[in-house]
Amino acid sequence: MNIAVFASGRGSNFEALLNAIERGDLPARVTFLVSNKAEAGALEIARSRSIPAFHINQQQFPSEDAYVTKLLELLNQHRVEMIALAGYLKRIPSRVIERFRNKILNVHPALLPSFGGAGMYGIHVHEAVIHSGVKVSGASVHVVDEEYDRGPIVMQKTVEIADADTPQTLAAKVLRVEHEIFPLALKAFAEGRVRIEGRRAWIQQ
Repeated sequence: MNIAVFASGRGSNFEALLNAIERGDLPARVTFLVSNKAEAGALEIARSRSIPAFHINQQQFPSEDAYVTKLLELLNQHRVEMIALAGYLKRIPSRVIERFRNKILNVHPALLPSFGGAGMYGIHVHEAVIHSGVKVSGASVHVVDEEYDRGPIVMQKTVEIADADTPQTLAAKVLRVEHEIFPLALKAFAEGRVRIEGRRAWIQQ
């Protein structure tokens, strides 16, 4: 399965996917990486592994239509079958979602549908979780649609929240879980074991 990865940050989830591929745990190939930030660590990871890497954001183009057309051209040229959002902090354009309906996955650092939506990214998620007083958090892999963090949930895993946890220590716990379940969810898609009906998704064993 040909995967394109979109990332905005240091690229730890991207690297976890690459490691899973190298171990033989994920039957896929990353065809290219896109980042909306020129300084993103994910770009350096891609270049260090000879993976085509592109810095693309809407401000580089005269219109949104030109920007989306460029993204779709790249996806088509590289024969992409699946898009993995590994810490990508921009909304995916509706034309891309339509072209890759049920073929875009995001990993979110909380147990959706709680603690999702606009503004819920990075440390802000963990601050909200700690402030709420809940005793468990975790990570979710979900299908991307036109609403933030509302697409069908494919996989989740929980972590316990200790009394002494801070947003930073919780973030580290959840990140380890993200690195575990994101490759597993993509593997299920690569093997054709995911079924999606409306807002429900499940993995067949």
